[in-house]
Amino acid sequence: MGILGIIKSMFGNSTDYNALINNGAVVVDVRTPGEFQSGHVKGSQNIPLDVLPQKVSQLKGKEVILVCRSGGRAMRAKSILQNNGITAHNAGAWQNIKN
Repeated sequence: MGILGIIKSMFGNSTDYNALINNGAVVVDVRTPGEFQSGHVKGSQNIPLDVLPQKVSQLKGKEVILVCRSGGRAMRAKSILQNNGITAHNAGAWQNIKN
């Protein structure tokens, strides 16, 4: 796998997030509340990465699209959710999800 393939696998650039949302997936922004207030995806939930492990039960049974500032925190959040049996996608920066 080349560097572009690695980046796409990390950030999920080939996933149709709008289709997932239309099928009931929820968008979770794992940035801090201050970052979230400065701009976010309409309808998204703010669950900061540092409290995500305590909030996993809220997401059970849901498909989750994760966003943050650049994709790093969303990647860590994806791992946490997947380890708890939740289908999760890392969309990278919150601006990647079109309203």
